[in-house]
Amino acid sequence: MAGKILSLTEEERAHLLPLLRNAQWVEVVGRDAIYKEFLFKDFNQAFGFMSRVALQAEKMDHHPEWFNVYNKVQITLSTHDCGGLSQQDITLATFIDQASLM
Repeated sequence: MAGKILSLTEEERAHLLPLLRNAQWVEVVGRDAIYKEFLFKDFNQAFGFMSRVALQAEKMDHHPEWFNVYNKVQITLSTHDCGGLSQQDITLATFIDQASLM
């Protein structure tokens, strides 16, 4: 059985959040979450990106909050099980950034 998902510690935040900020992720005001907007050439590229992310999210059993209109995808990550940011969010954000370059 999997262990309880824990929020990031202050030390983890101090190390990891600056790396995410450098990759243009922003912290959501009033909520322990991160957000990023992705723009693609067209809907087909945006949908392909979302498909890659969806497959990875399903493998991780960690699903993003997202919104899509045509070539724009807006993603918010937070772990509901711990009420804030966890290592799962960092791992998925890193994958999302890589998937956006494909």
